[in-house]
Amino acid sequence: MKNILAQNPRNIGGEINGLGSYGTPGNSSPGLFATILSRIIGLLTIVAGIFFIFLLISGGIAWMSAGGDKGKLASARTSMVNGAVGLAVVVAGIFIVQIIGNIIGVGNFLDPVNLIQRITP
Repeated sequence: MKNILAQNPRNIGGEINGLGSYGTPGNSSPGLFATILSRIIGLLTIVAGIFFIFLLISGGIAWMSAGGDKGKLASARTSMVNGAVGLAVVVAGIFIVQIIGNIIGVGNFLDPVNLIQRITP
């Protein structure tokens, strides 16, 4: 009898998580909060990327269908540039939060588990 690969259980190592797992997830309240915060930030970043792609495609279609009209070309160009700037702001926002946290000496705002554990009673 042949032993088919699909019949042999294999340990793939670790747990497969969803949109992100920043911090230390677990049964504790800070860990749960960090997991929820990470997944919300990841989801909103994905939504911003999808919206950017939509603006880029709709701006490209408007550009192609402008027919040489300067007003329509300007509107299409504005739509595409606004989408690119918006995506850049969303991605840069994460880094800006980290830089501000380091400047004021708090550390990383996006790691609430570390922040809560640093608070001494």
